[in-house]
Amino acid sequence: MRRPRSFWTRLRGNPAAFTGFIICLLITFAAAAAPLLSTHSPREQNIRERFQPPSAEHLLGADHFGRDVFSRVMYGFRSSISIAFSAVGIAALFGTIVGLLAAYQGGWLDRVLMRLMDILLAFPIILLAIGILAVLGPGSFNVALAIGIVYLPIFARMARGPSLTILSWDYVSAARALGSRGSRVLVQHVLPNIAAPMLVQLTLSLSTAILVEASLSFLGLGTQPPTPSLGLMLSDSRDTMLLSPWPSVFSGFAILLASFGFNLFGDGLRDLLDPSLRD
Repeated sequence: MRRPRSFWTRLRGNPAAFTGFIICLLITFAAAAAPLLSTHSPREQNIRERFQPPSAEHLLGADHFGRDVFSRVMYGFRSSISIAFSAVGIAALFGTIVGLLAAYQGGWLDRVLMRLMDILLAFPIILLAIGILAVLGPGSFNVALAIGIVYLPIFARMARGPSLTILSWDYVSAARALGSRGSRVLVQHVLPNIAAPMLVQLTLSLSTAILVEASLSFLGLGTQPPTPSLGLMLSDSRDTMLLSPWPSVFSGFAILLASFGFNLFGDGLRDLLDPSLRD
């Protein structure tokens, strides 16, 4: 009988998933190594070099303040990736807890928690995030918290559905009959069985979280100057696009690449973790 292929082998055999994985790896590396990769300080201004096209001195050109676009894109990746990871981490952690509690306890607690999640889902993502930031105020931490709250019901519903099925399985019922505490049943028996779909949802949510963060920064509610941000770069350069399109083109492409990479990897990961497609 042929041995099943390892995850890494199946990942390399899926061109879309592998391409997305490489893009995510490169972007994450660029964000982590921004101080090493940058050729200039992202905040350094040189009015004499404003609106410079790409050259050996400025690889991606210079913006209206003479700041190096390449260095700002590297640090922009850091801002976007850190906020997206923090937001999705908050949503995944608390959303999973809410979903598991709702499925395990059932009854009135299940109904109350799920109705609260339905209320959050009723609002468009951007409008709800703007409403939360109107209360909390702009800033990187508040943006991560707002996006985390917006995405919380997605993970809660994702965790609750499969958990209801798993809790009805015989070995889980036997563990509960033998006196296992609820926390042990959820951690040892339920959580491992929902880890795969939750991981896929986490990866896909990173893709949209990057877009939401960029949109909020574009509106002036996200990362605040002088900290570099891809959405903020796009907003700052919109009035000078005809004079110097480089900042808007490269910051927009960076947002597209980051979102595309995580979305591509998430789609491929869903296929790789599907038991029906394993050999």
